[in-house]
Amino acid sequence: MNQIDLATASTRDLNIRLHQLDGNGDRHWRVLHPNGKHALAVGLDAPVEVTIEGHVGYYCAGMNKQAHITVRGSAGPGLAENIMSGTVRVMGNTSQYAAASGHGGLVVIDGDASARCGISMKGVDIVVGGSVGHMSAFMAQAGRLVVCGDAGQHLGDSIYEAILYVRGCVASLGSDCVEKPMTDEHLATLGALLAQANIAADPRAFRRYGSARQLYHYKIDNADAY
Repeated sequence: MNQIDLATASTRDLNIRLHQLDGNGDRHWRVLHPNGKHALAVGLDAPVEVTIEGHVGYYCAGMNKQAHITVRGSAGPGLAENIMSGTVRVMGNTSQYAAASGHGGLVVIDGDASARCGISMKGVDIVVGGSVGHMSAFMAQAGRLVVCGDAGQHLGDSIYEAILYVRGCVASLGSDCVEKPMTDEHLATLGALLAQANIAADPRAFRRYGSARQLYHYKIDNADAY
């Protein structure tokens, strides 16, 4: 396994080396002493595995493609922003807008996520082992958000076609977000997603939420909801 120690190397040094990888050579990388530094392991585009040993700051693993990134700590705002594919796992908690605008791939947060988790998600799958803060899945267009704990206020506000699964309590639903039936198909899909995230939870304990489809087109009768 290759190692980069950020006690002596810079963030630029790390990202340059990771950007040069094509997945045909050294596939396993370990990053030491991140100490909350920002923009670590961003823009990767190779099927490599990167393990960061500690807490990270802003925008870790942003714009990820193909890579499998594990953070053995907590993460600051913007984790895995605009992820395209691959996986990102945080073994602690995350700050605001985790996986914002994510187009694909899987983001797993073992702990809690703060406000706006999954904002404007466009196809990414997000599994949170704990709870999420307010305005999570705001304007979520596609993909799935799984919350094994509780959800804060205004969950799924102005949601489009994303699917939300919550096991705990929901403080309140946002505009145009409603509870929907859990069919056998949804139970199977959720079970597979939990297994992929390596999180032990019974799909039957979750409730499903999605769009009521009343805000797709402007209607004067719904003006107060916009």
